[in-house]
Amino acid sequence: MWKDAIEQHGYFVFSSRFSSQELRPLQDAFGGIKRSRAGIRHALKIEAVASIARDPRLFEIAKEVLGGAVVPYHATLFEKSPDANWLVVWHQDTALPLRERKEGDSWGPWSVKEGITYAHAPAAALSKVLALRLHLDDSKKENGPLRVLPGTHNLGVLTDDALHDLSQKISPIDCISGKGGVVAMRPLLVHSSSKSLNDAPRGVLHIEYAASLEIESGFHLAIA
Repeated sequence: MWKDAIEQHGYFVFSSRFSSQELRPLQDAFGGIKRSRAGIRHALKIEAVASIARDPRLFEIAKEVLGGAVVPYHATLFEKSPDANWLVVWHQDTALPLRERKEGDSWGPWSVKEGITYAHAPAAALSKVLALRLHLDDSKKENGPLRVLPGTHNLGVLTDDALHDLSQKISPIDCISGKGGVVAMRPLLVHSSSKSLNDAPRGVLHIEYAASLEIESGFHLAIA
């Protein structure tokens, strides 16, 4: 079962969840928005993104993994193209957007990105999060797909040295998906992506869900 695969390996690839026609409103909405070289941060404020984040096909995956009610709180559009082609080194997604800064054990360092406060979170908080990556284009081996080190989501928050050691010991898996497919992944799963080797675009809408906006006692996620 796919839920067992996520628990064991930290990720799962769902093929063909959305048709090209269903993705068109997203692509139309993105067309008129200024973006950075990498894409669009804080995309949940875009109505087309907020709408698809609430789609039952995504909601049910998040609910099954996280249990009970879930809420989408953060979305980012990543785009690779001939004009925006970059390498992402092995890392974990440990920063969470928060309503306000509040000191707490294992929280930090802190930063502010486009007016939103972020803090690197402890493993206990990150265990309550699931990311769903909706592919707006075909993701192939040649155009810099997501690469993961299976099972590393269970190792807690890792140091740079530990990340490097794991990348030498564990064979990476390329998360290949056609347009409209979805990759589910835990934020502590060690992952990376290489530069694209061709001119084919690779757009991914990365949506994060949590079991509750109160991710830890006194710490509330911001909607971004």
